Amino acid sequence: MSKKKKNLFKTPKQDVFVSPGSLTYIGKEVMDKTHIVRVDYNEVEMNLKEIKNFKEVSVEIPEGQKMWLDIDGVHEIKVVKRIGDQFGLHPLLLEDVLNTTQKPKIEFFEEENQLFVVLKMLHLNEETFDLEAEQISLVLGKNYVVSFQERDQTDIFRNIYDRIKFQPAGRIRKYNSDYLLYALLDLIIDHYFLVMEKVSDRLEELEEQILNDPKQHHQILIYNLKKELTFMKRIILPVRDILGTLIRENSDLVGTNVNVYLRDAQDHVLQILESLDTYRELADNVLTSYQSSLSNKMNSVMKTLTVFTVIFMPLSFIAGLYGMNFANMPELQSPNGYYYSLISMALIAVGLFLYFKWKSYL
Repeated sequence: MSKKKKNLFKTPKQDVFVSPGSLTYIGKEVMDKTHIVRVDYNEVEMNLKEIKNFKEVSVEIPEGQKMWLDIDGVHEIKVVKRIGDQFGLHPLLLEDVLNTTQKPKIEFFEEENQLFVVLKMLHLNEETFDLEAEQISLVLGKNYVVSFQERDQTDIFRNIYDRIKFQPAGRIRKYNSDYLLYALLDLIIDHYFLVMEKVSDRLEELEEQILNDPKQHHQILIYNLKKELTFMKRIILPVRDILGTLIRENSDLVGTNVNVYLRDAQDHVLQILESLDTYRELADNVLTSYQSSLSNKMNSVMKTLTVFTVIFMPLSFIAGLYGMNFANMPELQSPNGYYYSLISMALIAVGLFLYFKWKSYL
């Protein structure tokens, strides 16, 4: 597992001796500016606006509408602070938003009447086949949802934008903001399925290669794949508890009509976790197959060497016997002794070779 992944859930040292709620960005260096999009919607109308100046962010919601504020980029502290001031977000909540090494979790801020969820979106690098995690922070309030993403080239919520825009009769437009929260969670969970499917295909491909022609680098690939599966489980396992908490808690922010969808999402997470355990077992079996293939290959080589050693043993015996320099060795005086020895050695070698061939040792 890469060093980056090892540090993904590690508590940063710079947070140890500072007061709680201090706003410090912890994450990869980002040069782009924060991208902010606001969506006001209901069953009748929908208004999407890209906010160029973060100072224009406002918590005011038109009457009878819901609002979704999507912030792509948490590296600019002043932007996050401005949004926190406008929506009355707790300082500890903002601290977690800025810390991209935060573990997936859920918190209820009763005084602010807000619900806070942290998740990880998984991306698969097709070239190196490494998994990369992007932190997603979601805040649910009365009639609004605020989402924070790490600044990335991929717009993971584009599908939700399209559903709000092109499906006026859809549930997102019809239901309250708690359903939008569910839709965002469900999108992230569905993405887990896509990543897992690619990992599964990779595992099956490795299994086929190993069965056909095992190579030394296959062992490294299997170990790396097992680490990726472990990494996925560490990311996805807390999501099960997050959804369970959402279902069990009697919060005014989450309606009972959304619970049935949350239970469905929880079932999907359980299915993913079961599949991950299955794939880990399959990876162990593939590794065992690889080691068995190497062992069989080595045994085959040793068997071949043993057969040829046995064939040359009597030839070495004959050559050594008549190589002794004793004066009284009658065969040494034979004019055709040399040819007799060669013929005898050839017959013995051919006979042994044919015998081992008949026994399928070669």
